[in-house]
Amino acid sequence: MIYIDLKDDLSEKMVYDYPDCPAYTIHEMLSHYPNYSAISHWHDDIEFLMIQSGQMQYNVNGKILTLEQGQGIFVNSRQMHYGFSESHRECEFFCILIHPMLLCTLPAYEKNFVLPLIRNNEVPFFIFDPGISWQAQILKQMADIYVHRKSKTAPLRILSSFSLIWALLLEHLPSASRTEDHTNTDLTAIRNMTGFIQQNYTSRISLKEIAAAGSVGISKCCKLFSRYFSQSPNLYLNQYRLNKSAQLLRETDMTITEIALSTGFGSASYYAESFRKWAGMSPGKFRKT
Repeated sequence: MIYIDLKDDLSEKMVYDYPDCPAYTIHEMLSHYPNYSAISHWHDDIEFLMIQSGQMQYNVNGKILTLEQGQGIFVNSRQMHYGFSESHRECEFFCILIHPMLLCTLPAYEKNFVLPLIRNNEVPFFIFDPGISWQAQILKQMADIYVHRKSKTAPLRILSSFSLIWALLLEHLPSASRTEDHTNTDLTAIRNMTGFIQQNYTSRISLKEIAAAGSVGISKCCKLFSRYFSQSPNLYLNQYRLNKSAQLLRETDMTITEIALSTGFGSASYYAESFRKWAGMSPGKFRKT
């Protein structure tokens, strides 16, 4: 099970595959995630994801996308995102995370090629279609990174493929306009509020405290959670606690009661009832499977 570790700025802390290359590659099945859904998160790294079989819904900043077999997606730096299947359909995929600093070998490269894209508010994501030539090239480079991820020269291959992918993105995606995008303020607020939840989920958290973490009122807080996650702040908090409890069920010998209390639930009975509704089985059965 994948869980989220946070830095001081509330972004996801990445553990890369290589000591001197900021890249991470993982192959997954959506059924490996409780309730067929990852938890919403963000990071500075660029994310590339490719569907190998099945179908996945993907939420980027509240926009729900559908990814089919053979398609891929680019998620820009610092965007809120997660994959899920509302109908609990299986999906096999691989995901590649690469920090953009890999391309910043010279100050001019960072200024002229990297920053213009990662600061482009008009391109929070882009879906790749294998039927379009330049997008098919990107999908091929993504596949090459995945196939050669364990080779001795993997960091060099990653640098080569990532550079080509980045060049194709710069050549084909729209440039940022001069119009200020006010959604950035909302995105910062929702990052701060979800980060507050992820850091304090073991304690009692009020709606007022969640809103204060984003420097917004309670009404605006609820509207932002509805827009980005189609759920209330309290439901997001509850599901995050359930995700963390599922991790403890799989990875520790803690009792059900210990897990319930350590993840912020008031009692083992309330936790068991919530878990059963969320995962479709009891915590004990989940642990056995």
